[in-house]
Amino acid sequence: MTSAENQPASLPAVSVIMPVLNEERYLRASVRHILEQDYAGQLEVVIALGPSTDRTAEIAAELVAETAGNSWGRVHTVPNPTGRTPAGLNAAIKASRHPVVVRVDGHGMLSPDYIATAVRLLDETGAANVGGIMHAEGENDWEKAVAAAMTSRIGVGNAAFHTGGAAGEAETVYLGVFRRAVLEQQGGYNEEFIRAQDWELNYRIREAGGRIWFSPELLVSYRPRPSVRALAKQYRNYGRWRHVVARYHAGSINLRYLAAPTALLAIAAGTVLGAAVTPWGFVVPAGYLAAIAAGSLPAGKGLPARARLRIPVALATMHMSWGWGYLTSPRRLAHRVTASRREPVTP
Repeated sequence: MTSAENQPASLPAVSVIMPVLNEERYLRASVRHILEQDYAGQLEVVIALGPSTDRTAEIAAELVAETAGNSWGRVHTVPNPTGRTPAGLNAAIKASRHPVVVRVDGHGMLSPDYIATAVRLLDETGAANVGGIMHAEGENDWEKAVAAAMTSRIGVGNAAFHTGGAAGEAETVYLGVFRRAVLEQQGGYNEEFIRAQDWELNYRIREAGGRIWFSPELLVSYRPRPSVRALAKQYRNYGRWRHVVARYHAGSINLRYLAAPTALLAIAAGTVLGAAVTPWGFVVPAGYLAAIAAGSLPAGKGLPARARLRIPVALATMHMSWGWGYLTSPRRLAHRVTASRREPVTP
């Protein structure tokens, strides 16, 4: 931990906001990665506590007590009764006070120089929000397979925050490090968006003339979902809410987001055609299976055999769940709201 006496006056103070729900497995480690940052400016961590059914609230209370006498970096908590991510983010923003706001999830681990690098990039690029790579890391064979799928182009397309790439302007980034003034100008996160709130907020920022900046220098370790069922639910929700963003902001759609629903429709049509009309219909689903099997080979390089064998399952789960979520996304999930109806996040 950096000494408060050595803080350069020029470095802005930073607020780290964390919406958490049932994060007892990783919360302490995630906060430790924040408090051990190689950053000489002042830090505060604001944890928005959802109604967890595990020891998350107890661990958060311990962290508050442990940092109570620390003038450099302290942990605070605020209630988030709904448990919903955007509501927790807005509650934490309101309770925080510093000019730079860093979003971190309760299972994300910041690289040691993450905050220092992000603050430098905000200054160098003039961006409203900077972010980097969602570095998926698994702890067992299934999680390693999911991590490989999530960081391969066959799994997520050309999304730089998954696969890496050159620094530059982007549509969206993982999590994000914001100028507080921009968050206040936008009224914070739109709480209608239970998922995809990052995409939606970054779209509004860009529409207002702000710059979103991706840099591979910024790295956050991420723990994948621990089961096929959990991964399917995650990606179904991604698809459902990405379609909501497309309805809400017509200009936000691109071909990458249509790939999974298109593949799902083609596979379904080919299967029906093959079963009812001609065996040639099975060419489409067979071709898809061959493609993900072939794509899993480079994705699984260096992994144990048991993990490599699970990569096609992870890929198919991600693709089909996203596609199904996108195609079945109900219009009632979100309704257009005006800026005047969105509650401001200023303290």
